Amino acid sequence: MHRRKRVLITGAAGLVGGVLREALADNYTLSTLDIKHLAGDHLEADMTDFEKIFPMFEGKDIVIDLAAHAPSDTPWPQIHENNLPATYNVYEASLKAGVQRVIFASSNHVTGLYEEDKPYVDIVNGKYDGLDPKKIPLINTQMPIRPDGAYGIAKAFGEATGRFVSDRHGVSSICLRIGSLTRSGGPDGVRNFATLLTHRDLAQLVEKSIETKSEPQFNVFYGVSDNTWRFWDIGNAVDHIGYNPQDDAEKWR
Repeated sequence: MHRRKRVLITGAAGLVGGVLREALADNYTLSTLDIKHLAGDHLEADMTDFEKIFPMFEGKDIVIDLAAHAPSDTPWPQIHENNLPATYNVYEASLKAGVQRVIFASSNHVTGLYEEDKPYVDIVNGKYDGLDPKKIPLINTQMPIRPDGAYGIAKAFGEATGRFVSDRHGVSSICLRIGSLTRSGGPDGVRNFATLLTHRDLAQLVEKSIETKSEPQFNVFYGVSDNTWRFWDIGNAVDHIGYNPQDDAEKWR
């Protein structure tokens, strides 16, 4: 009989965690870790406390790391005190525990400053005059990072740490630059018509990242739905893991 993969979700009490707990529960044996209380196989702990969190990593196949102070405008002191050590601890614990793959919730804020350039600045402000959505130059994961704040810098740090543990220690790492996930699942502002990631597309992207074989050992994918005004390139996610987003934000227009 096929053994269900054992999956640990850190930062599981947040919005992304809630969507994934519901979406993955039927197919995987889930454990959760968060500073907040959750039911089930859960450890209530601070991610910066390595000794306390480490036992939850033992025996796990996959770790989905969502733990961070989430607002993109979180100031540097909080990022430095919480997000950086929390992210490093996830990779260190995964390495020591023999986890096969870390799926790191990176962010579109790793490349957020591109949105101050044309045509992206117009698209995120809903100024589409003279633009053809089929001819937008897409921002891809080979382009230089351009973080738009301390939060984006910390997510770039997580990608770099994932690259290191993959290259040096052979722990597979897939970094997902998540777009705009909302509680409703639809756009909650004009920018979201370009950047929306719906709940079902998030669930598919993560499940494909869990199930893909040893390749890619390391990769970075944009997590965004198939929006008409999307300006992030998802071609490598389509090619490497078979990501096939189902939704377009225009249906909420």
